[in-house]
Amino acid sequence: PPHPAMASDSGDRNATLKRCLGVLRDARNDSEQFAALLLVTKAVRAGEVDAKTRRQIFDAIGFTFPNRLLISGHPPAGCPEHTFRALGLTLLACFCTDPELAGHSQILNKIPTFNDILVSPCNPDSTSMIDDVYQCLSAVMATTRGPRELVSKGTVPVLCQAYVNCSYGSDRALALLLGLLATAEVKCWQRDAPHLLAVLSKLSDDFLKAEDMTKFELCEVLPHFIPLSRPLTQDSQGSECLHRLYRGLANILGSKLSQSQRDPALKLAACLVQACGSEWIPAGSAGSKFLALLVNLACVEVRLTLEEPEPLEAEGKKEVVTACYVLIEMGIQECLREEKPLLEEVQKMQLMRIMEEAFGAVIFYLRQVKQEELQDPFIFASVRILGAWMAEETSSLKQEICELLPFLVHYAKKLFKEGSPAASLPQPEVVSTEGSGFPQDALRFLLPGFCHLTAEDRPRDILISEGAPALLCEYFLHQWAMLTSESRSLTPLTSTEMSLQTACGIFLNLVVTAPDLIRRDKTFSSLMDILLKSLPLLLPQKDRLVLAANIATLGLMMARILASSAVLQGTQSAKEFFGAAIRFLSQAHTAQADPGSNGLAAAVSPAYAGAWADVSELWFLGMQALAGCVPLFPWLPQAVLQARWLEGLSELLTRVAPASLDFELITAFQGVLVELARASKPCRDVILSHHGREWANLYGMAALEQCLSEE
Repeated sequence: PPHPAMASDSGDRNATLKRCLGVLRDARNDSEQFAALLLVTKAVRAGEVDAKTRRQIFDAIGFTFPNRLLISGHPPAGCPEHTFRALGLTLLACFCTDPELAGHSQILNKIPTFNDILVSPCNPDSTSMIDDVYQCLSAVMATTRGPRELVSKGTVPVLCQAYVNCSYGSDRALALLLGLLATAEVKCWQRDAPHLLAVLSKLSDDFLKAEDMTKFELCEVLPHFIPLSRPLTQDSQGSECLHRLYRGLANILGSKLSQSQRDPALKLAACLVQACGSEWIPAGSAGSKFLALLVNLACVEVRLTLEEPEPLEAEGKKEVVTACYVLIEMGIQECLREEKPLLEEVQKMQLMRIMEEAFGAVIFYLRQVKQEELQDPFIFASVRILGAWMAEETSSLKQEICELLPFLVHYAKKLFKEGSPAASLPQPEVVSTEGSGFPQDALRFLLPGFCHLTAEDRPRDILISEGAPALLCEYFLHQWAMLTSESRSLTPLTSTEMSLQTACGIFLNLVVTAPDLIRRDKTFSSLMDILLKSLPLLLPQKDRLVLAANIATLGLMMARILASSAVLQGTQSAKEFFGAAIRFLSQAHTAQADPGSNGLAAAVSPAYAGAWADVSELWFLGMQALAGCVPLFPWLPQAVLQARWLEGLSELLTRVAPASLDFELITAFQGVLVELARASKPCRDVILSHHGREWANLYGMAALEQCLSEE
């Protein structure tokens, strides 16, 4: 017969549980204890349990009893097959509502069991078990170790299968997948790409077919399943998903929409652009119209939002405008694209005008920014997109950009010097990748625009007056330190490398247009010191030839201006720099077989050929600068002799067909040779002893001929 306490029905669940626990303590044998435990479990199943009572239950029975229930295979007569298992899961689900218990190893090692239950055939008797499993999994995911354990123990494919098969609780499976992708996207896609693609396939199919509000709800879900870490275009299933998403978005954006419908669609489109660029938009008339519409809508949204007196008060507006920035950046790239362009010339011209209006609104907004708002990631996103425009479009909005330059320099300086929690550009959706988070580097995005602007008088004067050169020198030193700490292995061009190259371009502009600034500003002496030390380290790294070319040329041009500084007075670092610069200049050309004749022709060396488009202009500037340095540094001719460049150049000019050297190349060689012959008798003697007069005459090097003829 039941114990009186067990039969009591006061309506107070917690009180009943406490009485059951008392019975449990008073049990006289295993049978009574088991019966009391089953009553505790049933009372727990009946509803919520307060934290204190839950802890009392756990203290009374621990994990031992639910573990026994999970492996018990013989239910009482007349009970469903999974009775004990279901009761065990109910207790675990109760315990999991305590965050401390949810992260316990005894719960984490049950993940395979939870997975098995979700993939088992579902019948009406097992729905409560599935509810409990989802409650346990949700609690586990909220713990520190939980997401990692769920991914490593195979929960992702189980959840994918549950969702694709529309199993009981599939909506909860989708919610868990969203959470796992938000915290561990890279690992999920590395381990379980086929399963996640199956979910994306179903979502994209539902998205294309939906004719009601479901379509817009899916716009909010889909970005989570578009990986930034894995190109969807690399296989047919991913490409099919992208095509369905394109068609679904084309249907939406081609219709009359309310704000609440348009916003999620724009965010989905931006997410696709971040993951795949414009590859998801098909070539042809329909694709080009869609792309133009997308960029047009983004520009309109930016203008409507940022030209308002209180532009970003509405909830979620910053995320929408940031998504529009992504779409506009794609628009800039597509308008500049020459190979297989998606847009026709007329469309490009129209979009450039529309984007110019949008950037007018961005500038208007940035001019209103208050000092206390500078930490806002949205300011960073706005500066970043403006930097992309300034990098490519140098003629429009010049007046407005000049007026904004003091703010841009101040903002970049503040972030660079102080650091900031606004450390990453907000994604159009909450799609984070492990290890993502960009350094707070506004200057990286402004450098290309600054490079254009320093070539023009008015913006250059503003940048100088605002202290930009000193900031850029500090930034260069910082980026160089970052580069030298990176792996020396062959890697794609890093943003650090690109920033250093662009900064060199800015300094080259200043050397040419503002030499007095280089002379008087002490920070350029520090920069010169770094250039002297960096080139000998860079030059042997063949994958960094373009950066080496920038540093060699900048160093040579600055050395002409700073010739009297102590660091250039025959110091070891100066000699090593000039030695490396001579190697860079001397190794650029070689003699090779001429297919059109039986002879040899002068050609760019194989090591330089792949980068010559980026290096050639710098090489010619470097030759001019070296010629200018020869009279300033008495020890420099000796460095040329040590490198045996004169012998190598004489051999090249003697062996190749004269027609294979163009006038510009002959002029570059002659400029250096004349200065060396004038400054150094040993150099002159080497040139003469290697038939210098003959090949000077052969190549029309009149200045060199005259110099060699003088006694």
